[in-house]
Amino acid sequence: MDVIFIHELKVETLIGIYPWEQQAPQTIQLDLEVGLPRACGADSDKIDDTIDYSKVVTRIEELFREQHFLLLERAAAAIASTIMEEFKAPWIKVAIAKLAPRRNVKRLGVMIERGVRTAE
Repeated sequence: MDVIFIHELKVETLIGIYPWEQQAPQTIQLDLEVGLPRACGADSDKIDDTIDYSKVVTRIEELFREQHFLLLERAAAAIASTIMEEFKAPWIKVAIAKLAPRRNVKRLGVMIERGVRTAE
């Protein structure tokens, strides 16, 4: 399976369960791996034959403007389902982290996978 990746995408958003988290925007960092429906972009050299990662980034930024999430788990699941449905990706891996959320912690977060990753 061919995979596109987006690493260290940073988004400012309100996220969290604590009152202070619901009032002060935080920076979250996203790392994604997105399986391509087929390797035809590699064959044709046409953007329309693959998933445009620029459009994926734009869609994720829109998602965080449209919705407020309490949990990183829910945000990751929303990203995964959006990308799979709208871009027809058969597989996705999403890692999402809060940056410096606590003293002595550089990042904390979750990683999820959805769909089926196949070897071709």
